[in-house]
Amino acid sequence: MSNIKISIEGVPMIGIIGRKLGMTTIFDETGGAVAVTVIEAGPCTIMQIRENEKDGYSAIQLGYGAVKEKHLKKPQIGQFKKLNLEPKKYLKEFRIEDISPYSIGQELKADIFQIGDFVDAGSLSKGCGFSGVMKRHNYQGGPMSHGSNFRRRAGSIGCNSYPARVWKGKGMPGHMGDALTTIQNLKVVEIRPDDNLIMVKGSIPGSVNSIIKLTASVKKRNKKKQ
Repeated sequence: MSNIKISIEGVPMIGIIGRKLGMTTIFDETGGAVAVTVIEAGPCTIMQIRENEKDGYSAIQLGYGAVKEKHLKKPQIGQFKKLNLEPKKYLKEFRIEDISPYSIGQELKADIFQIGDFVDAGSLSKGCGFSGVMKRHNYQGGPMSHGSNFRRRAGSIGCNSYPARVWKGKGMPGHMGDALTTIQNLKVVEIRPDDNLIMVKGSIPGSVNSIIKLTASVKKRNKKKQ
């Protein structure tokens, strides 16, 4: 699979599914310390190929993570048996322009990326439960002196007689986190193909063992096309 590389031009272009293992520190060629996130990227199996003529768009569906049949529903089991492939726990689609280099059952590993590539990492962020406005929206809050009745509250939320309602989008206390979040333009600083490990500079959403969707950076790709 080392002959399939992600090209900034976008042909062919595909991503990979991985699992966040945690963060650590490595040293670059100048001896500087770099904080990186370690991702177990693949191996992923191509489960389906979407075609423009049949599906209206072109994409590759990847499967990641082994799962026992007893944990799947019968339609899912039938789908995997029809393809004659091992069941996978996680399935995700990746839009691509050229599907010709790929085939069902093909395996993709961490070496589809190269050191120096920029990627976007998407995952579910950590859940923070019910949070107040200071934590959720970075409000300043009120005075903390003795006798103050306004400290960590949201304060006034409505208007007077007109429009006599709360404006849409007003920052309020509520459920925070546990949402699909994408961090863009993360640089790949190290790849270990034998261990299926990719190390990207900086942090990415989610807790340890969260499922990560890695794709080539959208902004870098668009900038290159311009």
